[in-house]
Amino acid sequence: MTARHLRGALLLAAAVPLAAATGAAALRASHLKLYADRHRIEITARARPNCPRCHGEGGWWTGGAFPEMEACGCWSDRRELRLRLLPVPAWDESPF
Repeated sequence: MTARHLRGALLLAAAVPLAAATGAAALRASHLKLYADRHRIEITARARPNCPRCHGEGGWWTGGAFPEMEACGCWSDRRELRLRLLPVPAWDESPF
């Protein structure tokens, strides 16, 4: 391996953890939650902790005989992203 290729490999090895840390900080700052497994990658919105309406709870209970949770717009009106990677196996199918 030449010095030029070695230098490029070292820069790439240093850039990958930096990109992962930057991506994680961006997700935290924008109040997003990342979930990943072998079947999907999912990015969903979280309630904002400094929201003046729900105070970070994500919603509030409505009154009446059958109370329901009403979602706050700080997270419920935001989009979510879901990428399907592998199909989920059927219950009677062996995973191997």
